[in-house]
Amino acid sequence: MKRRDILKGTLAAGAALALPTRLFATVAAGTPRDRILFDIARRELHRAGGAIWKHDIVGIADFGLHSAKPRFHFVNLERGEVQSHHVSHGTGSDRQHDGWLKDFSNVEGSNATSRGAYVTWEWYKGRYGTSVRLGGLDHTNDAALRRYIVMHHADYAETSHLAKWGRLGRSNGCFAMGTEQFREALMHLSGGRLLYADSLGLEEDGSIQPVPELAMYQRTPIDGGARTSVSAF
Repeated sequence: MKRRDILKGTLAAGAALALPTRLFATVAAGTPRDRILFDIARRELHRAGGAIWKHDIVGIADFGLHSAKPRFHFVNLERGEVQSHHVSHGTGSDRQHDGWLKDFSNVEGSNATSRGAYVTWEWYKGRYGTSVRLGGLDHTNDAALRRYIVMHHADYAETSHLAKWGRLGRSNGCFAMGTEQFREALMHLSGGRLLYADSLGLEEDGSIQPVPELAMYQRTPIDGGARTSVSAF
């Protein structure tokens, strides 16, 4: 048996034991993708440690999927539920504007999406109205605050834009969502919760979407591989 298969089996078993009995049946009844998302949510919460102070809901942005697909997942660990919505990526991550993220960057002025774990902070009023401030916890996204990487609403992330163009518009690296989706984020993901962004490529049946052409990154294994702890503020 391959090491990766062993790690995935161990991760799934550990997550199952950690879930209350009343929730495990609900999670087990979900899609194969949802069960993997629960494993990832618990793994990243453990890795973040004290940097996260609310552990009920985790946001997972899967930028390995096309922007036309619901790829922002609200993973509710208390209810054993997953809700999936649309989210935009940065212009610097998709210069061809074809809906595929091809690069991550933590550099100021790159207008690119950054991968890694974030802590969600307070609401504030900005250019796009009410927004959620984010703190980057990994070396791959620790410039989030000074880059003004936040969660916010945007017209180019509405389903009407998607219906017209077949893809969402692009942000300056922020997590931009439609009105209804962002309302969910305000209510259920702000105030000290975990947001994790990466290229997972997880389809609903649990299969993995191939890395897009022109991609300039290596995909993180679903089992996480060798992960280091994140920085606490």
